[in-house]
Amino acid sequence: MGFFKNLFNRAAKPGKPRPITDETFEQEALAPGIPAVVNFWSPRCPHCQVMSGLLDEIGPDYIGRVNIFKLNVLQNPTTTTQYQIQGTPTLVFFRKGRAVDRIVGLMPLKPLRNKLDNLA
Repeated sequence: MGFFKNLFNRAAKPGKPRPITDETFEQEALAPGIPAVVNFWSPRCPHCQVMSGLLDEIGPDYIGRVNIFKLNVLQNPTTTTQYQIQGTPTLVFFRKGRAVDRIVGLMPLKPLRNKLDNLA
C-alpha cells in the first residue's frame, strides 16, 4: 500500500508545469512577482501531449524566473472561456497579472525557449 501511495501521491517535480483550476487560476497564474505561462491543454489532444513534454523538459531551467502551469480545458470551462481559448494547446504568457502573449499550437523547442527567456 505504501508503494502505491508514494507512486500516485507525488508532487510535481520542481520546474515541471503545475496543475491549476478555475478556482486557483487567479491566485496562482496572476500572482504578482514572477511571470507565468499557462498551458491550456486537453487530454484528447495529441499535440498537447507533445507540448507538455517540451514544458516538462525545459521547465527546470526556469525555476524562479517563470512559473509554468497547466490547465485542463475540459475540466475548467470558466477560465478557458475568459481567455477565449479556441484550440489546444494554447500557451498564454502573463506578466504582472496581464496576458502579454499567446501561442496556439505546437512550437519548436528553440523558439519556445526564446519566448520564455523574453518573458523572464
